Amino acid sequence: MLLGKQEHFLSYNGEVLIFQLSKPKHVEGAADKTMNLCVRRMSFNRDTKLFVQKSSGLFSMRASHLKIEIICCSCATDSRTGIILPCILVKKKKRNNVFRYLLLLLHSSNQFEQSFYFNLDYELKEDIRLFTGPSVLWRHANKLFYISSDTCTVLSAPVQLSSVVWTGEIADEGTVVLGTGSACLAESEDEDEFSTSDRAIWGSEFFGYAVKTQKMLTATCFMPHAYSRVVSSVYVCKNEISKKQLRISLVAITHKNQLIWFQDGLPKGVCELPYEKPCSVKTAVTSSSDLLFIVSFASGNICVVQRRDSLQVASKWQKVKSVLVDDFTGSGSEQLLLLLKDDSNTEVLSTFILTDLGEVNYASGINYEHDVPAAEGLQENGLLTVQALETRLQAGCTSVRELQQHLRLKKKVILESCRALIDLVEERTHILPTAKEEGLVSLWDDVENPPHSLSKETSVASKVPEHFIEKLWQRVVGDSLVVGVELTASFYLSLSDVSLSLVMDQDFSLISPIIECRNKIIKLNKAFSALSVSSCQIEPPPKKMKLDLHSKNDLKKEFPKRCSPVQLDGAKTVIAVTSLSPLLAFHHVCCVVLLHAKKQKRQNDSLQESKNITVLCGKILLSLEDISNGKYSVKMLRDNSYCTGSVEDILAVLAVSVRFSFQIVSSGCTLTLVNSWLLGEMECTPFKECHDSIFCHKAGNVYGTVFNWTLKNPSEGVLTLFCRNLTVLFQCLHSLSRVLPPSCDVKLLRSGSKSILTEQLALALEKEILILRSSFFSKESKAENSLTWGNEPGKKISDVPVASLLDSEEGVQQFRKKLQNEREESVLSMNQTMNGALYQEIALKIAEAQLSSDMIVWRLSKF
Repeated sequence: MLLGKQEHFLSYNGEVLIFQLSKPKHVEGAADKTMNLCVRRMSFNRDTKLFVQKSSGLFSMRASHLKIEIICCSCATDSRTGIILPCILVKKKKRNNVFRYLLLLLHSSNQFEQSFYFNLDYELKEDIRLFTGPSVLWRHANKLFYISSDTCTVLSAPVQLSSVVWTGEIADEGTVVLGTGSACLAESEDEDEFSTSDRAIWGSEFFGYAVKTQKMLTATCFMPHAYSRVVSSVYVCKNEISKKQLRISLVAITHKNQLIWFQDGLPKGVCELPYEKPCSVKTAVTSSSDLLFIVSFASGNICVVQRRDSLQVASKWQKVKSVLVDDFTGSGSEQLLLLLKDDSNTEVLSTFILTDLGEVNYASGINYEHDVPAAEGLQENGLLTVQALETRLQAGCTSVRELQQHLRLKKKVILESCRALIDLVEERTHILPTAKEEGLVSLWDDVENPPHSLSKETSVASKVPEHFIEKLWQRVVGDSLVVGVELTASFYLSLSDVSLSLVMDQDFSLISPIIECRNKIIKLNKAFSALSVSSCQIEPPPKKMKLDLHSKNDLKKEFPKRCSPVQLDGAKTVIAVTSLSPLLAFHHVCCVVLLHAKKQKRQNDSLQESKNITVLCGKILLSLEDISNGKYSVKMLRDNSYCTGSVEDILAVLAVSVRFSFQIVSSGCTLTLVNSWLLGEMECTPFKECHDSIFCHKAGNVYGTVFNWTLKNPSEGVLTLFCRNLTVLFQCLHSLSRVLPPSCDVKLLRSGSKSILTEQLALALEKEILILRSSFFSKESKAENSLTWGNEPGKKISDVPVASLLDSEEGVQQFRKKLQNEREESVLSMNQTMNGALYQEIALKIAEAQLSSDMIVWRLSKF
């Protein structure tokens, strides 16, 4: 016999699960001490438009029907398998007012599994939730308790809650409980003053508690505390971690009969609900991609709120027994299933409404026999779907062909530009292909023999009177090709605007001749007293890396003196690093090396005109045979106590390495152990050309690492490493940690100096202000010449005694007239115009100054 009052509904994978308690068939002489928990799986039949039973199952329990009850049912994730399963919480009353609670899992085979049970000396009545584990959470005496299948022990949370408004999963936090409680205004308040004032005024606040980590969360990312007295239920629609901050979108229903939309803790919309006492809210995404909010009321009424331009009630129903959300029709989107109250019909799922407020709209009691048969309807829908897909496929193919044609055109333009650039720097006349050669229709007559003046002008444009190039060299380090151009000591252009380009000299029609590479700039002291590389990113994202080499003290000096920085006038080398493997596919490669720089010319009005110049540095030849013979390999050999690598070899190793600097501070002893570690365990020897930098000869991954050790005082120093990758860095640090005493403090240093960058920022801002002021006065002086005033020049109110004008009524009128004229002149002067050339000149100057200061601010933000 079924007990109708114990009927519970749950949607799962498009099916409706109906749980009921029943008594088994009575057997004479047997005590009535057994109860069965029955489940029926119902699915929607698209032909009959009715719900039919697919299967059923039962679970027997020893208890009287007066002492057993279904508390709730929900879907939760089984932590053992990660599968979402239906969960049922059942209560059994025992002796001495002890209550036993069982949590059951329902598998796809309709077999029930008892996950765990627990005993309490009180009855669960408030805020009972089922969540991942499976786990059970409830509230009793304003305290929060929970138990999971992993622990099987009742735990309590260190928080006092008057209600639980939401339980669910949050990114990086796991299961989170959001509730309300009395405000706790401690003296050491960490949150913002606005939240503190909210709690002080309203007397309550939101609490967020992470069950897995057992820590409290900042609840203001959900809603302001001011809403804690009115919110009764919450549904979190979306949560994500963006830029290390938790971003949440949710809807909340209040005791004031409102539905409020919150985005990142701020209210974004509100809707008045049609009924009183809303108790829960859930969402549905329909076939038209509309987000619907389904609100249930204590009276058994239901309303749906639609979110488009604003929140508005889309539909409402009365006398609803239960509302479920799932894909019952198998269409790929969600629908609402409303089970209506019908005292005249005792059959389960006999009275219902299935709708998505759009295409799907079914109701019980309607005859669908005259509708199109299901097979024909499906066939027609399939034909329409195929036609729509064919149209989209044809449009997609057309778009792909257009993109391919566009890419081919861009490739031709790039290849032709490369050929023109090479001809330009080599002072050759570049002849553009005709329209016929390009397969185009010319819009004007092609000139077979271009005028001589054009080629002459092109040739002259490529000539640079200054001689900048001292030497061109190349090295192969691992899988990298390093090309270096040593600049002369007379090179005066800004190093931040200097770069190298590698262009293949062969005529490849299928690939781009431009070789992708990264640039570095190295300034080397002529005396080679030291080699210290400090890298700084010139622009975000890092396209160039500037390496400044300042003089340091000798490695073997243990107590060097501090000295002020000195600008060294030494050789400067521009280096380009590219991948070697793609070039080896051509066996023999000839590359043109081009140097790009920016030359600025000062004009009369102190504005600088920038001019980009390109200098041909020479050509490099690369063949697989030369690389196999080690012709361009780096040679670092031991000669007595020195490393015999050349300057080019040193620069090549530094160019392919990654630089890390560490500050080592020892409070208990001197740092002589670092020097011994470098020369001993790491088997380092100083370069013959640069004694301060040492080369690691130890076999293994650390071979080839370059070190630089500088002591600031006996207990503080800076260790700089140039290594191939992070693995080598960690190996070196691991070896160093075994040598250093435990009291040593090792800190990674950022690139550049914060004090120097701060000083540069002050100078850049000062320059920006001066440019703005000079530009304004330049505008004033140039605009005044073309401005015609309505009054006599030089005559103003201040030139006439005011007292004499105010003696009579005519004088007052005259004074008002003159005052009005001056006001008009003032407005006219504020609306002066200038010509386009002057405006462009000023805007360019201001933009360059602002770019410089912004770049320094970006570099300072990295500290």
